[in-house]
Amino acid sequence: MDEINNCCDDGAEKYKLGSIIRGLHGAFSKKFMACGMAVGLDEVTLMHGWIMGYLYHNQGKAVYQKTIESDFNIRRSTVTTILQLMEKKGYIKRSAVEGDARLKQISLTEQGRATAIKTKAMIDGMESSILEGIAPDKLEIFYEVAQKLMTNMER
Repeated sequence: MDEINNCCDDGAEKYKLGSIIRGLHGAFSKKFMACGMAVGLDEVTLMHGWIMGYLYHNQGKAVYQKTIESDFNIRRSTVTTILQLMEKKGYIKRSAVEGDARLKQISLTEQGRATAIKTKAMIDGMESSILEGIAPDKLEIFYEVAQKLMTNMER
């Protein structure tokens, strides 16, 4: 609980939900980058890793920018910037869709697939270490509460 308490500026704020989420996100991002560097994935950001994982798991389906915007709940301009950088780094390719030249299907390149596999293995190991010592029943409660928070925020 000390890590959560330290993410806030003063004692009155120590149990504010936004502060806890911000602290968890910061700590997760820092851990992801450190683990990524250790396995040679220092060019991959957290969001790039998530998107590559998403594309990897949806290889048989048509994925478009709009799909990523919706499923990741991020703005169009943000997704555009992320995808442009991922394309520049060689992780993804955008292909024109027959019948609508404006629509581009997004897929992983060979480099992107290899990076997605390596990133998934790294994340699995990272998750094992950060879940260490947490009882399964407590983890289930966390997942239930997190899902309810998401539902409430989407209203």
